[in-house]
Amino acid sequence: MEEPIFENRIDLSTLNQAVLSITDEIRKVIVGQDEMVQLIITALLADGHVLIEGVPGVAKTQTAKLVAKAVDAAFARIQFTPT
Repeated sequence: MEEPIFENRIDLSTLNQAVLSITDEIRKVIVGQDEMVQLIITALLADGHVLIEGVPGVAKTQTAKLVAKAVDAAFARIQFTPT
C-alpha cells in the first residue's frame, strides 16, 4: 500500500525561515536549551501560554526575554518558590 502524499496548501517557507531566524538568534546567547526554545516557539505559534520550570541557573529567564525580544512581544516574569 502506498503512503499518501500531502501537499501544502499554503507556502510555509516564510514561517519556517522566521522560526529558524529566531532560533539562530537565541542560540547566539543560550547554549544547550534547544528543546526549550522549540517548545516556547511552538506555544507562541499555537497562541498558547508558557510556564518554564527548572532548577536555578539554566537560563530560563534569559531565554524568555530573548524570545520576547525576537518576536517583539511583552515580557513578564512571576517567580514562585515552594516552601
